[in-house]
Amino acid sequence: MKGQAYITGVGMSEVAVRQTRHPLLLTLDAVREALDEAGLTIGQIDGVSTYPGRMPAYLGFSPVGADELIDALGIRARWYAGGGEISSQLGAVVAAATAVRAGLARHVICFRTVYEAAAMARPDEYPPLRRDRVDGASQWTAPFGAISAANWTAQYAMRHVSKYGLTREQLAQVALTDRAHAALNPRALVREPLTMEQYLSARMISTPLCLYDCDRFTDASTVLIVSSGDALDEVRCTPVHIAAMAGSVERHSWDQAEWMACYPTGAELWKHTDYTPADVDTVQLYDGFAFYPITWLEALGFCGVGEGGRFVEGGKRIALDGELPLNTFGGQIGAGRLHGFGFAHESVVQLRGKGGERQIPGDPKVAVATSGGGPLATALLLARD
Repeated sequence: MKGQAYITGVGMSEVAVRQTRHPLLLTLDAVREALDEAGLTIGQIDGVSTYPGRMPAYLGFSPVGADELIDALGIRARWYAGGGEISSQLGAVVAAATAVRAGLARHVICFRTVYEAAAMARPDEYPPLRRDRVDGASQWTAPFGAISAANWTAQYAMRHVSKYGLTREQLAQVALTDRAHAALNPRALVREPLTMEQYLSARMISTPLCLYDCDRFTDASTVLIVSSGDALDEVRCTPVHIAAMAGSVERHSWDQAEWMACYPTGAELWKHTDYTPADVDTVQLYDGFAFYPITWLEALGFCGVGEGGRFVEGGKRIALDGELPLNTFGGQIGAGRLHGFGFAHESVVQLRGKGGERQIPGDPKVAVATSGGGPLATALLLARD
């Protein structure tokens, strides 16, 4: 359909920790897989979009930029972008979709490559981020030793504990569900199930978040090809329509905003589509920490504000055969930290019926994929028309 954007090819490299394969080569692996699925050649690609671009001061976090991929593959790009000051990781997909809708490109490779586990194992090659002074967003956190996002995420979570009665047993259901689904995903980093006893006995990281509430550093690359609606005659796969997009940014400062960015983002998403939450067959919700999917469920209207804990209680609703299957590939807690892109990738896999053992029963046609949720948030509504 002219003036619309679709996800066509999707690809993923090997997902592992302490990889020795160069991150650019991991990116090329994922690109090849995406091109093959879409039935496209590199000569048909005329755009590249990535988050957050190459970061020389912190290469483990983002070792490959748009420029490098363009050079490595000889892409004749009419449009490209790479940057971190956007509405979280899937904002790169929003940018690509906007570009193809505007006629600036026909087929755009969107990618996110992470190399944090390898970087920690080889600090001489990938030096850790060090500064003798702080500025920007870090001025609000680093002086207090609050480097990890777990610190400020825990504050939001504690408000749910004190104001809405969120329990650790409810919070655990996200991690338990992720791990159960990861066991069915051959690419998942962790394929052993997690028990409630193991969860409750794990060491605390930042109350109420424990070790199993946190995602895992990973070395991998994920690719999505965003194509223009008037270029679909060039692809051989089932296109997945980007039916709606939304994103927002809240304050990064330690003086927190009243609500995380997922709440305005979730409300905004439904303003751009005739679909409603009742139409959604699966949700792939960012889970850098297990608390995030609970807030996304509230923000997107699947339950009321403060009711997320009760919505996931017992795990049946969000199980593979439940009314709203959550993170069917294992999320970042089970499958590994693909830093946002894995959720859109899995949405496409499920809508095409290619999930294998983890495939949702029936005929799923509509999915929501998100990234971020704290100071930055992005949501995509994806549909197999």
